Amino acid sequence: MADTKSNPAELRAAAAAPSTAKERLTYLYDDGKYTELDAFASSGGKLCGAVTAFGYVGGEPCYAFSQDVSVNSGALNRAQAEKIAKVYDLAAKTGVPVVGIYDSCGADLNDGHEALTAYGELLLAMSNLSGVVPQIAVVAGVCSGTSALLAESADFTVMSADAELYASPNSGIKSSSDNAAANGTAAVVAASDKEAVEAAKTILAKLPMNNLSAVPAYEFEFPDANNGKDAASLAESICDAGSVTELYPEWGKASFTALATLSGAAVGIVATNKTEAPLTADDCSKIARFIRTCDAFALPVITLVDTTGFEGSDETETAGAVRSMAKLAHAYAEATTVKVSVVTGRAYGAAFITLAGKGANADLSYAFSDAVITPLAPITAAEFLYHDELAGAEDVKDARSKLAARYAVDEGSPESAAANGCIDGVIDSAQLRDTLTSALEILAGKRVSRLPKKHSNIQL
Repeated sequence: MADTKSNPAELRAAAAAPSTAKERLTYLYDDGKYTELDAFASSGGKLCGAVTAFGYVGGEPCYAFSQDVSVNSGALNRAQAEKIAKVYDLAAKTGVPVVGIYDSCGADLNDGHEALTAYGELLLAMSNLSGVVPQIAVVAGVCSGTSALLAESADFTVMSADAELYASPNSGIKSSSDNAAANGTAAVVAASDKEAVEAAKTILAKLPMNNLSAVPAYEFEFPDANNGKDAASLAESICDAGSVTELYPEWGKASFTALATLSGAAVGIVATNKTEAPLTADDCSKIARFIRTCDAFALPVITLVDTTGFEGSDETETAGAVRSMAKLAHAYAEATTVKVSVVTGRAYGAAFITLAGKGANADLSYAFSDAVITPLAPITAAEFLYHDELAGAEDVKDARSKLAARYAVDEGSPESAAANGCIDGVIDSAQLRDTLTSALEILAGKRVSRLPKKHSNIQL
């Protein structure tokens, strides 16, 4: 659709005027300074509804775009799409991350079919760069329809508390930030647009510039002493002080995923005992996506294992629980980044194999001295292995518990697992940070070659 002839004076005035879109870019870039790209790009005689720029974030180069809701409600038209596409083209040429700040009502219907084509081209550009450079989406206002697809195509989506992210405006459920956090759409929810941009910067700081760059390294402070064994406490006790950034805290609530630094080097942390509940389909999806993201950028993954296993019931079996389990196992097995696992509590059967098993799923695997590693859950083993003793018991429930405890001691000790080659060593919690630091250092030169193929066929 041809643009109405632009008035140069009006365009100059509009381009120079302050805007929320520009202000959000000042939140992103060091000292609020950036260089704008294509400032006079227009559609229908007006600016095209997005500000694009480059500058430095934490001292490293970064491209960004920020949709301007004050111009035609930020609606995406052909001119805006071409302006944003140029950012992706430059990022591809230079291997530099992209931050997208979304605030738009959707497509500009005045552009009709051109807008549809523009969306398709942007989705292709984002897909081509996926796993090549980090992409962070910040949803600062309304992000609906195909714009929501663009935002969710990023590696991580951050939302401000008052933002909305949804596919269908007529669904009756406009996805609030709370809903987006609960269903895994948003990795982080911040109180305001400024804090959302700050959260994006925090995530970006723990990712390399591109898939060929070294993992970021920083000066660090040692963590405070913390003897807790829950997921958050363990992460805080081994990682550098103040470095842990939890992602997807309200989704997959039995698991914990975070970016952090350990002895100054960026790492991904997975823990499976955020609650006492077994791992659900949401937990499997949450961890699998996180592992694949870390692997794309060669971030080492530390997995802290303490779980009774995967949720099992008639409902979960009907829903295809094994598909979720296979997805998680596949994500670990496919990842060629450094993988170190520590059994901090319970690890039974398939859960141990998936999360800490040597070979496919862990380069090095350790266990605490009080961990329990068994082929079967102890309570299940009591039924199968000690059936005769249970049959004659006066209090079957009490007898089952005692037999399960005996099985855990006799068959599940970490020393027994180490003797049989299941793990590489037995450590105390006080040794955890030093053990992990040494493991990551010795594995830093890891190289793995896979069979030639387009891509694996992971269960989704």
